[in-house]
Amino acid sequence: MSGAFEALRGQLQEAAAAFADGPGALEGILLGLVDDVDRAVREPLEIFPVCHHSPASAVAMARRLREKQPKVVYLELCEDMAPLLTELRNCRLPVAVQAFATEVKGFPAEWAPLSVVAPITEASAEYQAIAYALDTPGVELVLVDRSADHVFQWDERVPSSDPDAPPAEEEAALHGDAVGVEIGDLRPRFAELEEHLLRHGRVRHWSEWWHQYVELPLGDSDHDTYRQVMFLIGSLFRRLAPGDTRHVRVDEDRERYMWTRMREHLAASGADPAECLYVCGAFHAASRVAEFGVEGADGFVISPRSESTWQYGLIPSSHASIEAQFGLAGGSVSIAATEWAKNLKRTKVKQFQLEGQVGGPKRKKAAELPAPTPDPVAVDPSDQLSGFLQRPPVLDRLDEAELLGWSVEIVRAARRNGYLSSTADAIAVFETSILLAGMRDRAKPTPYDFQDAAVTCIEKDVVPGRRDIRRLVEIMMGGDRIGQVGYDALPPLARDVHDRLEPLDLKLQQRGVQRALLDIASRPELEPCSDLLWMLRYLMPHGAARPIMGERRLGERPIQESWDLALGTHQRALIELGYEGVSVEQVLEQRLRRAAYHPQATAAKVLGAVEDATLYLRSARLAGELGTRALEVLATERTVDGAPEVLRRVRRLLAHYRTSEPVLPRWIEEFVRTGYAHYCTLLPAAFADEEAGVEQVAAMLGFLFSMESLALSLGCDRTQLELAIVGSHPQEPSKVALLWAAQVQLGRLSRAELRERCAGLLANPMVLPAYPRYLSGFVHALEPAPGLADFVVEAVSNAFAELPDRLLLPWLPTLITTLRSRGAELVPLLVREAGRIFPGRLAALDEWVPPWNDQPEPVAVARKAKGGLALLAAHPAACDAVAGLLGCDEPWGSTTPTGLALLERYPDSAAALEEVLTGV
Repeated sequence: MSGAFEALRGQLQEAAAAFADGPGALEGILLGLVDDVDRAVREPLEIFPVCHHSPASAVAMARRLREKQPKVVYLELCEDMAPLLTELRNCRLPVAVQAFATEVKGFPAEWAPLSVVAPITEASAEYQAIAYALDTPGVELVLVDRSADHVFQWDERVPSSDPDAPPAEEEAALHGDAVGVEIGDLRPRFAELEEHLLRHGRVRHWSEWWHQYVELPLGDSDHDTYRQVMFLIGSLFRRLAPGDTRHVRVDEDRERYMWTRMREHLAASGADPAECLYVCGAFHAASRVAEFGVEGADGFVISPRSESTWQYGLIPSSHASIEAQFGLAGGSVSIAATEWAKNLKRTKVKQFQLEGQVGGPKRKKAAELPAPTPDPVAVDPSDQLSGFLQRPPVLDRLDEAELLGWSVEIVRAARRNGYLSSTADAIAVFETSILLAGMRDRAKPTPYDFQDAAVTCIEKDVVPGRRDIRRLVEIMMGGDRIGQVGYDALPPLARDVHDRLEPLDLKLQQRGVQRALLDIASRPELEPCSDLLWMLRYLMPHGAARPIMGERRLGERPIQESWDLALGTHQRALIELGYEGVSVEQVLEQRLRRAAYHPQATAAKVLGAVEDATLYLRSARLAGELGTRALEVLATERTVDGAPEVLRRVRRLLAHYRTSEPVLPRWIEEFVRTGYAHYCTLLPAAFADEEAGVEQVAAMLGFLFSMESLALSLGCDRTQLELAIVGSHPQEPSKVALLWAAQVQLGRLSRAELRERCAGLLANPMVLPAYPRYLSGFVHALEPAPGLADFVVEAVSNAFAELPDRLLLPWLPTLITTLRSRGAELVPLLVREAGRIFPGRLAALDEWVPPWNDQPEPVAVARKAKGGLALLAAHPAACDAVAGLLGCDEPWGSTTPTGLALLERYPDSAAALEEVLTGV
């Protein structure tokens, strides 16, 4: 144990005795803090504790790297992400290094896809270390933290979000549902401690407390003071953490993992620990595990990775997404970026920046670093904590010019966003900021004090625009800087998308919406762009590629299209597509095949995959494979829930193949044949099942009747359908009406008998309340029997004429919803038939008699029969031809009297024959 901190130990023992009435737990905690600091300071391998996105840590890191110039930099970051760091120079920060796995092996299937991100900003100590190591010859950067696979091996919880939480903002959702890996997660895990610090610090949230009591005091401190203070804070939060065994186990395993990797590298490379630097979070720097240090105990076994296939890349990040993922206050990362720029200007420290960094300031060729400053030779490190803890807070002098500029700028921004602000509000914000800072024991208002003052003086109780004052202050302080991954750092799929869309002459890397106009008729070379855009619309989130004009249908070719593209805004989704394949077509084929072979896939979903494969990929091979899968799924289904969707998709596919192919594909013929037998088998049970709706039964009948001719030509037996109809005994009125319609379609029930049954229903007071449900069944019957459209118009007209309002009005919403849901198929039939039956003018409606009530007189029929005789006598050749077909060779003279007697006795046949021959 070092003697450098003996004086501090004595002071803490006296404080513990005074405040706790004697030695005890408090003394153990306070002395343990000093022991942790002493142990970390004396470690031969220099430990550099940091806090993520801390300007003070970044400045101290840049200063220390120029002084020490280590040969090896150990960094707390997932070790398997190392190859990606060189691509940071092709990106505009902030970005996040991502590990992504879609093929999950060794983890629960519901966890897929697995995603881990590590966001990196310019105002972070790890970026300074990365830039120094990558651009300095002879320096090795070694990542020592657990791999992305181990992140989920050690995670006992399923990463999920609150389903009742409000949707995140677009910028705050750039990381998606990824697990965040953060260097230096310094936040108390003891809720009471955080509440105590916030209350006594007179601040609203943790980010403001850290800015006021850590960032500002450490901004100008020397290296030893910075290290010891950060060690102390990390030890304090570690020792006061609650007894969460899972958190403690994961933290300690991470520390064992990192020290084991560093010792392995030192042994393999022969590097001198004095020439190395270990960058880690202050929480892990004050570790108490036995494996701590280069002389620590060995024996920690690192488990092998799972068989999951991991993909790696860079995705865009933003200040808002970092704040949302790690629970920071809104605007805190933007304020940190502003403080970073101020610290660089005040301390004259030169930052490290990757050569050719996109979006960075232009700079001359980097000069060679000066010789490193040798560390003073000392047996024990000096105690800097005592002086820092006893030093009174330095009151920062009020910068009136800066505060006045903030006040004027926020009033100008508020006026642009609809607030009725004026110069008086600027003065009020200025004075209120000073007042709030004084109430909180601060001589200089912080950005958080200024934000509170602006909200109080300008916002009042109304937000006229989309942004409130708090958001405007965040924008004014630096805004939500959004990163971008450069073209060279994109995966092959994303680069291929940009190359193939180059004929559109758009800057697709930019954020925001851009309009693309495709006149394919005059520029046929744009048709591949159209095909790619439709695939991107299918694969990417809504809004990435949105068609404004144009549509994609089976068998149709595009002529003109208009698109709204926002690929730059949805760059993360495009990059993650690159983890699934090397081309958009490959990813689409994989997703279609995955959807078709999913254990919960239905025949309707598989047919949807077949249609998409034909529509977007124009692949007969894939369509045939998925069609065979649809046939297998249909044969195993025992419910009819998907029958309407199956019917619609099969009809579309049949129409497409009949017009574009010389013969039907083998799979669809088998599907029709199997479906005919399958639905015939399920039909009686569906009629009797209360859970099977009338729409499902109507779709089954529609499949059987519309596919009947093709099914019979493929070897099906119509007797199956007749037996199914005979064996159906529904009780629900709408299904009864469907059964009657099916019997009419089969010829087992005549129109006259159906009309009589409906008249009997209207005449029966006991059945009358259920008559609207019969009408609903008749409306659905238009699916299997569109020839009944005239009868449905008749039935609905009779219902409106005879049903009382107490029965008719409650049924109208059902009728409207039915017609709306099936409008494309049913409404044109009913409208066309109603237009044929009803008079075209309102004046003729008073004298109009419905055709079903206009019964012809027998005399007219007899007269028509005589007309039929005259027609036969005038044209004997036609009658001779019919007689020859029937095998009658008797002469006219012997058959005329008998024929006349038959015609007189049965005149309807002659009248019907005359109508057929004359068309009257």
